[in-house]
Amino acid sequence: MLAPGIAAISQAACSARDEGAAFTVLDGGEARDIAAVVARIVPTTDTPGAAEAGVIYFIDKAFDAEMSGQLDFARGGLAEFNQALNAEHGDTRFDELDEDTQDAFLATQEETPFFGMMWAMTIFGFFSMPKYGGNRDKVGWELVGFEGDHGPWTYPFGYYDAPVHGGNSDGE
Repeated sequence: MLAPGIAAISQAACSARDEGAAFTVLDGGEARDIAAVVARIVPTTDTPGAAEAGVIYFIDKAFDAEMSGQLDFARGGLAEFNQALNAEHGDTRFDELDEDTQDAFLATQEETPFFGMMWAMTIFGFFSMPKYGGNRDKVGWELVGFEGDHGPWTYPFGYYDAPVHGGNSDGE
C-alpha cells in the first residue's frame, strides 16, 4: 500500500472516530471481535491502548478504502480465529474472556496471517498521525516519547543528526 492510500484511509478514519460514527464496512460482531483483538495487541495499562486510540475506526476505514480487496481475507481469517477460539474455549466470544486467557489464546494465533494483519493494522492505527486517523489525542506518540507535529527535516531525524545539534555520535 502506498503512502497516499494510508493518508486517505487515515483521514476518513479520523473523521469517523471523532464523530463516533457507525462502522462503514465491519458489522457489529466483526468490529467487536477485531476491537477486542487489537486491544490486546496494544493493551490499556497505566497508559492508553488501542481502544483509546480509536484503532478500530482506522481498520474499518482501511477495509472501506485501499484495503477493500483484503476484506474477504480478513473476514475469512476472523472466522478461522473464532473457530479456533470456540474449539479451545467453547461457545464464547474473545472479548468475554479475561485478559490472561485472551493473551494465552492470542499466543496460539501469532503465526496466522490474520493475526499478522491485525498486528500491522494496529501498529499503523496506533502510531499514525492523529489528523489521518487512529492515535487519538496522540496517545501512541506520547507512549514512545515522540513530540510529533514536525516533518522528517526537523531534528531529531536520526542519530546522525545529533552531533550537529550538540549531541555526540551515539545520538546523545
